[in-house]
Amino acid sequence: MEHPFGIDFGGTGIKGAPVDLKHGDFAHDRVRIDTPRPANPQAVAEVFGQIVDSFPSSKSPVGVTVPGIVRHGVVLSAANIDKSWIGGDADAIFTEALGREVHVVNDADAAGLAEAEYGAAKGHQGLVLVITLGTGIGSAMIYDGQLVPNSELGHLEIDGVNAESRAATSAREREGLTWEAWGERLTTYFRHVERLFTPDLFVIGGGVSKSWEKFGHLIEVETEIIPAKLQNRAGIVGAALVAHRKAGQDD
Repeated sequence: MEHPFGIDFGGTGIKGAPVDLKHGDFAHDRVRIDTPRPANPQAVAEVFGQIVDSFPSSKSPVGVTVPGIVRHGVVLSAANIDKSWIGGDADAIFTEALGREVHVVNDADAAGLAEAEYGAAKGHQGLVLVITLGTGIGSAMIYDGQLVPNSELGHLEIDGVNAESRAATSAREREGLTWEAWGERLTTYFRHVERLFTPDLFVIGGGVSKSWEKFGHLIEVETEIIPAKLQNRAGIVGAALVAHRKAGQDD
């Protein structure tokens, strides 16, 4: 059986690997290539082709994460990538470029699905909110294992400002905040989300989740809150899972 392929498209790097969905991990070591400048769809498609061609020839579906809102394969926002993505049918563009069925998904949604299927949120019923802390704040809303896409909870307005501008990892680094000071901001953010959605579980992802012991105990909320398990593998694994599921629906 051929493994579906996952590609994680980020602002600085593009990473990809075939994924063993039985175990929720890479079937082979991933390949990484720097994100081109400008990062328009055509230039990015060329990099996708290089990554896919690094592995044995396959006809398996490909899933791709995009740092933006995605609806039915069309990219609707581009906060950290080239504006030429907006309005483009990325599914169609990449399917033609790669000669394989391609499905695009929001990057946080992909990570959330991976955590729900294989990671920290596995087996949890009810509403799980997977929040990724990085350059911005990404979110995935999972209800009884099903994704509610494009939640974009990092863009909630709190105290008159975009939440991620004050509470993302980049804000802590930019302002030189102590873990304690950042914890206060995260508490404000998560309490706001908690009031709006009353989740059963928060899962915190992003690279900073590796430092969970430094700040996790500083977030004071009533909802159970735990770190993600898949860390930087979640995007690729989740993208491959989306591609596999959507390809099955098309059969």
